Amino acid sequence: MNATADEAPVLLRREGRAGHLVLNRPRAINALNHAMVRIMADTFDAWEHDEAVAAVVLTGAGERGLCAGGDIRSIHDDVRAGRPAASAAFWHDEYLLNARIARFPKPYVAVMDGIVMGGGVGVSAHGSVRVVTERSRVAMPETGIGFVPDVGGTYLLTRTPGELGTHLALTGSPVGAGDALLCGLADHFVPSERLPEFTAALADTEVTDAVRQFATAAPAGELAAHREWIDHCYAADSVEEIVDRLHASGDRHAKEAAETILAKSPTSLKVTLAALRRARELPSLEAVLEQEYRVSCAALASPDLAEGIRAQVVDKDRRPRWSPADLAQVTEADVARHFERTPDGSLGLV
Repeated sequence: MNATADEAPVLLRREGRAGHLVLNRPRAINALNHAMVRIMADTFDAWEHDEAVAAVVLTGAGERGLCAGGDIRSIHDDVRAGRPAASAAFWHDEYLLNARIARFPKPYVAVMDGIVMGGGVGVSAHGSVRVVTERSRVAMPETGIGFVPDVGGTYLLTRTPGELGTHLALTGSPVGAGDALLCGLADHFVPSERLPEFTAALADTEVTDAVRQFATAAPAGELAAHREWIDHCYAADSVEEIVDRLHASGDRHAKEAAETILAKSPTSLKVTLAALRRARELPSLEAVLEQEYRVSCAALASPDLAEGIRAQVVDKDRRPRWSPADLAQVTEADVARHFERTPDGSLGLV
């Protein structure tokens, strides 16, 4: 492979009956940009109708993870430069890709090794065969940057047992392999040292047979032991009541969750809870993605998105100045505007 090909943001190769997509921005933990989304979409167009490709395999270059999410620095730059349409166009194509992955007619094997967050969840957790390892750290951390879970995240998180998804959405906390399996974000555990053998086997082995050969029991997770306080506290109707219940529960882990939540964007927290509750009532992933597109585009007009990215990624001072600064100042109208029809149109999925 020549130097130009090696520098491509997504590497494509064929090994026997498997087509491999390798996210190739290792210095950015393979954060997704618009070019990568377009390459993946074009590749799906080709491989879906190629009888020689029996399965598609997604991996990430480097040792740190599959994908740390969308390229949020570029979103920050778009907002600051007054060109929100560029970010809206990225999300439009990204969410269509998420829907495409969920409906892809051939086995889609996502190797969720290492960090898998935000947009990384979108290109993996909608797949038909989702593999985690002992190194996996899976999260939807958007409330920490003044944003709201997207890429079908509110669909996935509302289909977890009990209120686990609400806990993960509001806190943005990452989970390991055991809890990813519990929450339905992954299907199989393969030790990281066996990944090269597993992916190589897909060249001439049916996916189900390869999984049977290499998958094993995952390490125990942590969330199951906390279901009692999680399900009680997060069933509340408002973020304020959720926080009050967490503080009142008497459980140390619940109090820590409350403090974690209170450090996030108040607007993002309230919009996230509303988005989750609404997503529960929507009939399909496509309908949820349409809702998320409206919410994401509305977030571009919120000061918290640029500020959250500044604090976490640009200046890295980890001291965001949220506006409004506390939950009580976020009105119902502030939340409602995020669900209004966007001037950027719709995804056309429903």
